[in-house]
Amino acid sequence: MACEQLVTWSLNAQTYELTMAVNVSARQFRQPEFVAQTLAILTQTGASPHLLKLELTESLLLTDVQDAIKKMDELRAVGVSFSLDDFGTGYSSLSYLKRLPLDQLKIDQSFVRDILTDPNDAAIAKTIVALAHSLGLAVVAEGVENEGQRDFLVTHGCHSFQGYLFGRPAPVEELNLESIHFGF
Repeated sequence: MACEQLVTWSLNAQTYELTMAVNVSARQFRQPEFVAQTLAILTQTGASPHLLKLELTESLLLTDVQDAIKKMDELRAVGVSFSLDDFGTGYSSLSYLKRLPLDQLKIDQSFVRDILTDPNDAAIAKTIVALAHSLGLAVVAEGVENEGQRDFLVTHGCHSFQGYLFGRPAPVEELNLESIHFGF
């Protein structure tokens, strides 16, 4: 469905550059045929792999890191990008970050929620932003619900966001793309 939507968006001058992020469970990603199935879907739909981002959680890294790297490299070779979702909430190892072919880290909403009132959450968010930048990775903050949170994150170098400040989850047919802010 995500790839079909990318194709639909590619036909509209207003939406042709939109990307789609898809959460992939550890169970899905560990399936031996995951790469082949993903490549087949991209081919069947005609979706641009450069517009597809797969979001992986840290739990996927707890078993076979080499297999994960191999699969990620195969998909990156055709243009698919990768984001490490909910960074900092699981079993993060900095050695994973230097080995994995990632494009983005996502600051978990649990750190964003109290970013303005909890000095520890603020420090963690700032550290994740700095770490991402130093590794050449993009960073996105989840759960941004108010302008204060957004402004804090912008001040510290995060310019991509998800959260209710920008819109609530909705079926694609109900998205008002004209009201969405693309960038900051």
